[in-house]
Amino acid sequence: MLLDGFNHVAVITQDTERFHAFYRDVFGAEVMGAMDMGPEGRLSFVRIGRQAEFNVFELSGNGEAQRQTPMFGRGRIDHLGLQAASLEAFEEIRRRLMARGAADAFVTDFGPVLSLFFRDPDGLEGEVCVVNPDALPGVLNPPGTPAARYVAESPAPT
Repeated sequence: MLLDGFNHVAVITQDTERFHAFYRDVFGAEVMGAMDMGPEGRLSFVRIGRQAEFNVFELSGNGEAQRQTPMFGRGRIDHLGLQAASLEAFEEIRRRLMARGAADAFVTDFGPVLSLFFRDPDGLEGEVCVVNPDALPGVLNPPGTPAARYVAESPAPT
């Protein structure tokens, strides 16, 4: 392959400080810098992985951060899928998201991957994924399949 993942995803927020605090407190993200774009707004750079970042725009008069619709009705990019560094990191992220009310306890078992959905303070939906240590080779599960290791603590989604 000629690519090695994503460099950045550009997102729009209504509140830069709130965005920074959420991703710093939950994911350990690091604000790399910011710039004033004059009357248009501001731009900041938030590192979320070894070589991945958000380019965060807070734009004067732009209401896109308020517009949220059901999954697959949000435009060309529907949600973010973030990769946890390990199962332990996934569980810590899950704990932090639940403590903030940004996620419920449900974890999906897609087979090779475990998945947890969340919403950030602007309503942007995200997903945290990690390699499933309980995966069976060749087994793929549909959305809504509860992960056995978390089933006692999370009811199925409604």
